[in-house]
Amino acid sequence: MVHILGIRHHGPGSAANVKRFLETVKPDIVLVEGPPDADGILQWAGHAEIKPPVAILAYQSDRIEQSLFYPFAEFSPEWQAVQYAQKKKVHVRFMDLPLAHHFALENEAAKNKNDEGTELPANEELNNSGDGLPGENEGEEIVEQIKRNPISWLSEAAGYDDPEKWWEHTFEHRVSNEEVFEAVQEAMAELRSCLPARKDRREQLREAYMRKIIRQAEKEMFQNIAVICGAWHAPALSNMPKQKDDNELLKNLPKVKVDCTWIPWTYSRLSYYSGYGAGIHSPGWYHHIWRHPNDDGTRWMAKVAKLFRERQMDTSVAHVIEAVRLAGALASLRNLSKAGLEELNEATLSVLCNGEQVLMQLVHDELIVSNRIGEVPVDIPKPPLQVDIERQQKKLRLPPTADWKDYLLDLRKENDLERSIFLHRLLLLNISWGTKSEVSGKGTFKEQWRLQWDPAFTITIIEKGALGNTLEEAANSWAIQQCEKETSLKHIAGLLEQVIPAELSRAAASIAQRINNMAALSNDIIEMVAILPGLVGIMRYGNVRKTDAEMVRAVAESLITRVCIGLPAACCGIDEDTAASLTEDCVSINQSIQLLQEQEYLTEWHNCLQQVAYQIQATALMRGFAARQLMDAKWLQGDILFQLFYSSISRSLPVAETAAWLEGFLKGSGTVLLLDDDLWQMVNGYVQHLEDEAFMQVLPLLRRTFSNFTPAEKRKMGEKVKTGGIAKKSQVISSGDFDNERAKKAIPVVMSLMGYKLD
Repeated sequence: MVHILGIRHHGPGSAANVKRFLETVKPDIVLVEGPPDADGILQWAGHAEIKPPVAILAYQSDRIEQSLFYPFAEFSPEWQAVQYAQKKKVHVRFMDLPLAHHFALENEAAKNKNDEGTELPANEELNNSGDGLPGENEGEEIVEQIKRNPISWLSEAAGYDDPEKWWEHTFEHRVSNEEVFEAVQEAMAELRSCLPARKDRREQLREAYMRKIIRQAEKEMFQNIAVICGAWHAPALSNMPKQKDDNELLKNLPKVKVDCTWIPWTYSRLSYYSGYGAGIHSPGWYHHIWRHPNDDGTRWMAKVAKLFRERQMDTSVAHVIEAVRLAGALASLRNLSKAGLEELNEATLSVLCNGEQVLMQLVHDELIVSNRIGEVPVDIPKPPLQVDIERQQKKLRLPPTADWKDYLLDLRKENDLERSIFLHRLLLLNISWGTKSEVSGKGTFKEQWRLQWDPAFTITIIEKGALGNTLEEAANSWAIQQCEKETSLKHIAGLLEQVIPAELSRAAASIAQRINNMAALSNDIIEMVAILPGLVGIMRYGNVRKTDAEMVRAVAESLITRVCIGLPAACCGIDEDTAASLTEDCVSINQSIQLLQEQEYLTEWHNCLQQVAYQIQATALMRGFAARQLMDAKWLQGDILFQLFYSSISRSLPVAETAAWLEGFLKGSGTVLLLDDDLWQMVNGYVQHLEDEAFMQVLPLLRRTFSNFTPAEKRKMGEKVKTGGIAKKSQVISSGDFDNERAKKAIPVVMSLMGYKLD
């Protein structure tokens, strides 16, 4: 005898009904809607260490991005059916259309679309129908709507505007018997008969293969067969057509090789429409219903109260009692048998949250959805790369969790340094488990990371497993491959900046050599200027991470020489935007070379700036910037500096050019105007003698320049304008007013504050 049990995927009520029915009927084989390709790993479902939510990951062996997840929660009817079979030692099989055929059909469809000129997005996700496999978007819109969510028509007939709510109160809150499956099948049969004619080959193939598996079980002399399938398919499996018709439909289907494994899943991911296409909005709530089917809301409200108390929010027992009473009253007013999630949420918002929706978001994230993550046995077959990553996670005490977790790493500590290297290597492989953020302070030995594990990372790990059996080997291979593909010097330099903190010496050496070779053949000085600060930064801070940066030194030294030779010519004949970008890059170069504190580089750089400052053909912005850096380095002083200053802001020059020169000269800081009265008088005199028309022309440029100054600098400049550019007498201390004896008494105190010990 064949028992067809039409269920709702991930429904605790359906799961309870299936479990109760199987324990009563005691079948000798259980057939479950799912991919037959995974039959070989079904025995792991009975392992003591497997804890849902988990998922079957199925992927095409030679095209790993072609994959599909089949998630299971503890309250999934399919999971309970498999658990029953494992516990009772009876046969259990999956009976859906094999993914070997499904993926092959997808590949053919994609190829046909591409041949027709339809653009396909990269890594296109499956557009799942309401029952699991991708729909073909054929037929009328109403057909697709019924197909995607058939219970919406039943809920509407019952007077509900929300299908989820109707199903919850009709099935999830009700203890039923075998008659419920008969009722579901009768309702679905009526819906299917009311549908307009349509052609959905994929659904026909799926149902034909399900019937094939049922017939095969009958041929194998199984007498008591239980079939667990989506409610929509129940009528198609009860009223079988001729076997010849199904065989003809399944004839000559294309096929590819498919591999399967078990992976942990999360309740947040369970809310997505993947695999069965049966995402649910409230997996945490359904878990509660499964564990406590007779709860009148008291247990749930107790969980909410506990959550609020953990967040230091006062919640009393009286609050819980009143909220439960309010939820029950709402259910009575709505003619419901008991309070559901909607009623409990409304009561929570009114009584426990005092009407604040922000607190309800906390309830939604922590309880209604929940951050529960499943577990799979450690000895389950896995690719070597995944084994290595999990080993390092355990060694470094970085457990993969479904919720956010923040880590502040101190790179001076060995364990934190290894954590940083591990996370940087994962990022390089596009496994973005950790997100790095800026850390306050001037030190370079701290990193802030925020970690949240996504089960979908498993796909990327399996895909990258072809690059190497260990994370280090795979990351090295991946970086070298990307370097060989890139043609932009800037992108390759950026790749090197990612590789260095990941401690990938083989990739770093290869990338550094590629940069050196490309720079030797390139005439694009502006591109070299853009990448030089990053390379100098590696030289300067490599030792902080215990990284050998010598391989970068030769490249950086070569680039510094090339930049210093080619920059004067590169400053000529460029537009305003290019000049602004070039100046910003030169600011970074100047800071980087200053940090290196090597006289050879400083001399080379200052000689370059001197050529720029006196080169009339160079853009005014860069000439002003060069003059300022030379002044700060004391390469330009006294009369030579004033002569250059006067000649650059002469009224005989175009107003826009002089304003650009001033912007470059004052870039970064206006302190020089506060400290040097002669420069102040020159700038002040220049502005005062501008004609009205010229002043209106230069005003926006000057405002842009002065807007970059700090509030303190702006305030002091305003005070200086009021005094006519002369310091107040109270601020001037003559040498005769200075008390040497009094100053000597202060020296020991100042030295102690600075940490020096005085004998």
